[in-house]
Amino acid sequence: MTASSNPYLARIDRTLGPLLAALECDLVWATAWMDDANEVIAPLLGLPQLPVADLPGQDGDDGADRLQWKTKALIRIAAGRPFVWVDDDIGPADRWWVELEHPGEALLHRVEPAVGLTAADVALIATWLVKHS
Repeated sequence: MTASSNPYLARIDRTLGPLLAALECDLVWATAWMDDANEVIAPLLGLPQLPVADLPGQDGDDGADRLQWKTKALIRIAAGRPFVWVDDDIGPADRWWVELEHPGEALLHRVEPAVGLTAADVALIATWLVKHS
């Protein structure tokens, strides 16, 4: 699959790779792309192979008032450690669940689906990481 054949890939800002790699944290893919993220997205960003979160099969979300399919798995994987979750589909139920079930600090950062991750988003995450390390 190429960036020109997929509108999501075409929107990836290739200048973000070094910014992401410079973050003071462990980067992990938590995406429906699963292992394909390392084959398709990582090269576009110039990132190395990254760990892939062990997520359940995607069975769809039940609307804005329901948990996203990744939420419980990400809490399990974080295991009480501080973590940042960047996604275009984080809702109030996800925020509530993380606050209730995760004893550590967490930043749930929603990006605009039509825009995707930006340098401003990465700067916000970097600032949060400094304050919570």
